[in-house]
Amino acid sequence: MGDFFGTLMNLPFYDAIAFTLTYTAIVTPLTIVFGFLIAIGVNAVARAMRGPTIFLSLLPMIVTPIVGALVLFWMVDARGVLGAALQWASGDPDLSVKASTPLMWIMLMVYGIWSSAPFAFIVYYAGLQTVNTDTLEAAMIDGATRWQRIRYVVIPHLVPLPTFIALIQLMDNFRVFEPIVSFSAQAHARSLSFAIFNDLGGETRLLSSAAATSVLTIIGVAILLSPVLVRTWRDFGKAR
Repeated sequence: MGDFFGTLMNLPFYDAIAFTLTYTAIVTPLTIVFGFLIAIGVNAVARAMRGPTIFLSLLPMIVTPIVGALVLFWMVDARGVLGAALQWASGDPDLSVKASTPLMWIMLMVYGIWSSAPFAFIVYYAGLQTVNTDTLEAAMIDGATRWQRIRYVVIPHLVPLPTFIALIQLMDNFRVFEPIVSFSAQAHARSLSFAIFNDLGGETRLLSSAAATSVLTIIGVAILLSPVLVRTWRDFGKAR
């Protein structure tokens, strides 16, 4: 009985759910914030430069995810630009992102934000084009600063958008898989999706374990989405 409970408390599932929840909890809100900041910045750029700026802002979304992850993976190598910079900043010539679990988690989350921010940017940028220009001009005439216009005019107008972005990002982030494979990070980070993939591969296929993890993943997504869906339903009811 003791061996059974010892095995039960040391299942790989716990490591997978810990990373998945941490990744989702950090990447989702930061994606929403950075997407908004990028949209505000691009919208303030001169019209002649707006096209190239938008292209650069969407570059992470244009690049194939696995290719983007591999590029970053090479950059954080000890011989790469970011890896060498981290060694120099820390004063430790032996520092390796690939050998450190905390640094690998951070790098995976940085990649997650980098690759997801363009989606939030598109949504916010589209919303910014619908802001009432007369209201903005009136605020400017009244002496409102740029920050005050953003706070009291732009943000209230865009309030429904973070809910939509969160809905999409929660589903995507809870199913994180590609970065772990691209970064060869399975020794430091395992998500629920990677656990399913691992159970279904190899000579010994743990079909029962994969099925159980799949069901728990669906339940987890439903739990995470429930507050957003409830709020959306309430807003819909008020609109009616």
